[in-house]
Amino acid sequence: MTSDIEIARAATLKPMVEIAAGLDVPADAIIPFGRSKAKLSGEYIATLKDRPRGKLILVTAISPTPAGEGKTTTTVGLGDGLARIGKKVAICLREPSLGPCFGMKGGAAGGGMAQVVPMEDINLHFTGDFHAITSAHNLLAALVDNHVHWGNEQQLDTRRIAFRRVMDMNDRSLRNLVTGLGGAAHGTPREAGFDITVASEVMAILCLARDLADLEDRLGKIVVGERADRSRVTAADIGAAGAMTVLLKDAFQPNLVQTLEHTPTFIHGGPFANIAHGCNTLVATDTALRLADYVVTEAGFGADLGAEKFFDIKCRKGGLEPSAAVLVATIRALKMNGGTPKDQLGGENVAAVEAGCANLGRHIENMAKFGVPVVVAINHFIADSEAEIAAVQSYCEARGVKAVLATHWAEGGQGAEKLAEAVSALVEGGTSRFAPLYGDDLSLADKIEIIATSIYCAGSVVYERSARQQLQRWQEAGYGRLPVCMAKTQYSFSADPSLIGAPEGHELHVREVRLSAGAGFVVAVCGAIMTMPGLPRKPAALDIHLNGAGEVEGLF
Repeated sequence: MTSDIEIARAATLKPMVEIAAGLDVPADAIIPFGRSKAKLSGEYIATLKDRPRGKLILVTAISPTPAGEGKTTTTVGLGDGLARIGKKVAICLREPSLGPCFGMKGGAAGGGMAQVVPMEDINLHFTGDFHAITSAHNLLAALVDNHVHWGNEQQLDTRRIAFRRVMDMNDRSLRNLVTGLGGAAHGTPREAGFDITVASEVMAILCLARDLADLEDRLGKIVVGERADRSRVTAADIGAAGAMTVLLKDAFQPNLVQTLEHTPTFIHGGPFANIAHGCNTLVATDTALRLADYVVTEAGFGADLGAEKFFDIKCRKGGLEPSAAVLVATIRALKMNGGTPKDQLGGENVAAVEAGCANLGRHIENMAKFGVPVVVAINHFIADSEAEIAAVQSYCEARGVKAVLATHWAEGGQGAEKLAEAVSALVEGGTSRFAPLYGDDLSLADKIEIIATSIYCAGSVVYERSARQQLQRWQEAGYGRLPVCMAKTQYSFSADPSLIGAPEGHELHVREVRLSAGAGFVVAVCGAIMTMPGLPRKPAALDIHLNGAGEVEGLF
């Protein structure tokens, strides 16, 4: 079987000027990054603000399993399929992190014949955006420690400095450490640690900012710590926002690449789908909507996390109104949600598929709560039987939802034409009545309760005492109108990854809450969520190398 990297390497890419021209973008509006990557200039983007927006389509998925769902692959395939049926389309994706690429998960450029290229560049450094975000974040961290060293004018309590450093790699040894050792000349000793770059609030801010002025304003609102009286100290108090914005100036401009079938694709930003909102940048999505009639985008993990945050955070803040949603499922993943072990997924098991459809059904019901019409995409694997596929389609039909078999992994856009036609029919039907799940005026605790009971079907929400007290302090301090960003396992509707399928009546335990004042949301941490992953026993990095021709081997 031909590998993803071999398919990508064999592709014939069009010059970026031609790809941009497909969206009627003039050549002088793109900033080339080599032959196959480009950025759109901020000056050009500013000229688009009065254009009407096209139709927005979200690709989300059932609860993920190790069997895989193929959300990004389906996003790419759908975009190519829509182009094949005559739509002026653009795709919007997140940038991959180096941590998963060298760890266990792999890249994020699609797969098979539904890929974005140049795949190697996209997964390895790309245009340097993540490095700029890492540098801007760590500049603030350095300025905080420097401020304390040179007199601490803001009276920061070193026991309450909340701003950690970041790097774009998995390294469990850096989760918790002590800095400033070695004497007075080397700083003030304190507990500290590292998160992965995608978990940085700077990343979340870049992905939600409207322009450079908004970016600088949001960066200034980052809370770096507290004084002894529990009053907050911000990046603006430290004087860091201007220099951070300078480091992010180029990274803020969206990246433009192409699929194997030359569909224009914006890949920009990559916030963690747990601790942040898991969507590409608002500026990239808005730009695409001003340039294309149809825009296909995705949100991280299953619909209970990715779609909920896309709707309640990104759409709320960006004034976006999605026209349709695609819910991706695979027969293999449905079997696992039905209780089948991973090593027994090969044979036909209609009963397990039917049992797993409870998870699919819960996600279908949840999409309806946002008023967004949905179509189910059955991402085809060669071992899927006709009876298993028919079981899913029958299940969906009984719930008034169409389920379309999509073969884009093997056939590219041609294999997604039927899915594209079904999505187009939903979009043109005009039945979307999008509204966020909750209003701004509700308390932070009420917002958490609504998500937990309505989306997760939890029976109750239980808080650690410190989390409840912190929520109340933030409510009183004027942060109560912010949306909430739920951080929990992606594998279950609950905070327990072993509760697969469609559990209900469970207890959701909120162990801590975090304020992302610059990004503009409050994070509720449920269960065991890591913001600095570790590498697996056998990291993917051990198989990655250059061959004699200087080409990358072992990358997918």
